[in-house]
Amino acid sequence: MRIIAGKAGRLAIKVPSAVARPTTDFVRQAIFSILGERVDAARVLDLFAGSGALGLEALSRGAATCLFVDEHRQATQVIGENLTKSRLLGGRVLRAEVSAFLRREAATYDLIFADPPYMKHPGDADPIGALLSGDLLRARLAVDGWFIAEVAAHQPSPVADGWSLVDRREYGGTAILLYAPEIPT
Repeated sequence: MRIIAGKAGRLAIKVPSAVARPTTDFVRQAIFSILGERVDAARVLDLFAGSGALGLEALSRGAATCLFVDEHRQATQVIGENLTKSRLLGGRVLRAEVSAFLRREAATYDLIFADPPYMKHPGDADPIGALLSGDLLRARLAVDGWFIAEVAAHQPSPVADGWSLVDRREYGGTAILLYAPEIPT
């Protein structure tokens, strides 16, 4: 696993053993190709951060800041090590459960990434659907911001009031979903 491009491009990063499925280099490259210049000077939030690969990539490509949130101690420790090793500025790591964090957070972000554990069976909890259905996530996203989620390719794109699915792209067993808040008319 490595940072693909930017200031820390090609730097190998650690992945905590608790992370069963880190975002692959190929999928990250696709995400950042789609985002393009949106990353420049962006305020980024990386939820279910795992190794921090998405947020580290954003910082490497010019994001101003990134807050990494994960509830697992090992994940937050590894993200901290990856930040130190990469020498990227603007990163901060927080150990917290995502919903609890969103309830108490007041800042807004230009890009919010979420890569929770995939739903494996019908009836499993749908973390992305839950994030979209409440007001917590929307309150954290800047007016012209994007929410970028990673789900299993077999999973349908969650639909929720107040959100517009801008794009869905599939890469092997992974689907990338890009959402924007709907503008009230």
